[in-house]
Amino acid sequence: MTDLDQTPDSHTDGDPSPTRRPSRRWFGIALKVVIAVVVLGVVATTALRILRPHAYAGTVMQAPTEAPGLDELVGTDGEPVDLAQYRGDVVVLFFGYTSCPDVCPTTLTRVRQARDSLGGDADRVHVVMVSVDPARDTLERLRDYVGAFDPTFTGATGELAAVERAAAEYGIFFAKGDPVGDGYTVDHTASLMAIDTDGKLRVVWPAAVEPDRLAGDLRELL
Repeated sequence: MTDLDQTPDSHTDGDPSPTRRPSRRWFGIALKVVIAVVVLGVVATTALRILRPHAYAGTVMQAPTEAPGLDELVGTDGEPVDLAQYRGDVVVLFFGYTSCPDVCPTTLTRVRQARDSLGGDADRVHVVMVSVDPARDTLERLRDYVGAFDPTFTGATGELAAVERAAAEYGIFFAKGDPVGDGYTVDHTASLMAIDTDGKLRVVWPAAVEPDRLAGDLRELL
């Protein structure tokens, strides 16, 4: 046997193939690059939010507090209103009434348009209208009214004293207004209010807020 025949085989079983080592090395490098890009993207997004905070269309509560409960009121589902059930989502709260000639329908239309533009996130925005006209707004009438704008909208009503307490908690004014035909108007604050994912009152918008601006704020709150 020659010296050449006695030379050990450099490709014995169990040794990684020389041609496979570079591919594993490059895979590891590529994975590190991808991770670095993702991390940098997260850092950049966070830094951008800090340096350029979202400009809300409404008034932002500088020290958000727990949103007052509405448990004295009954929802259009026939159950007491429980804001806690919406925790993790956003609630848009509005005080209005079904006989409102202009502001209420216009405002609810704007909210529906804003919500519709959220796509898949729309299911995480819940709209609740508390009636400031409990004498006329029965649960059935309220259900039909808010449902005409969006079947997911909820109405709430109750005894006048309970509605007055709820309105006072949220800084809402309302009072019986001028006679109109066989009925009357109700003067009321027409603000929209956002309760955030932690159940805190965060933003108050004017009724005339533009749907696209409202949608942008809702995205930021989600």
